Amino acid sequence: MGRIDRKMCWGGILLGVALFAAGCGKTPAADTQQVETPGVADSGPAGNEAGDQENASDDRTGFPTQMPTFTAKDLDGNTVTEDIFGEKDLTVVNIWGTFCNPCIAEMPELGEWAASMPDNVQMVGLIVDISGDEDTAHHDLAVTITEKAGAEFTHIIANDDFDAVMSWIVGVPTTLFVDKEGKLVGEPIIGADVDGYKTFVEDYLNAL
Repeated sequence: MGRIDRKMCWGGILLGVALFAAGCGKTPAADTQQVETPGVADSGPAGNEAGDQENASDDRTGFPTQMPTFTAKDLDGNTVTEDIFGEKDLTVVNIWGTFCNPCIAEMPELGEWAASMPDNVQMVGLIVDISGDEDTAHHDLAVTITEKAGAEFTHIIANDDFDAVMSWIVGVPTTLFVDKEGKLVGEPIIGADVDGYKTFVEDYLNAL
């Protein structure tokens, strides 16, 4: 796969009952190469009778412009829905996996940043390799990682409700920015780049 970049972990992203087959790869250029994602739509977000809003996408790239409607659990077993985004003006969504060394390496810094964020900004993790309630091994590993890192923000366990977004994710960590209406703002940041996340948030808040 070319030169190894320790900032970026790649993998075929399998939601549901399948586990991840993950490795490391080079950081993609501006036109990101899409990794095959078995079990998820191959040609972009699938249609949904719930309405056009949750499947809204950028006409140029096909990447969704709206986070989907979802009902999921966090690491503590609490139910989380898309309403979480309405609690703040901006939510930083860090998509990560327990297999990904760069994800784990940046977690302590994310924890520190989350604790010092302005009142109108929040950090949310989205874990991609916990395969349902029966996957206690990955769940317990995720708990260990977050506790050791002091990353005390909400970590959501990704399920099929996130397929519209996850089908476009080429690797982890990937970080998205979501406004209080659940709309994706700015561009996703692929790879571990906490300074880049902070710069985006600062610029976004200054423009409000």
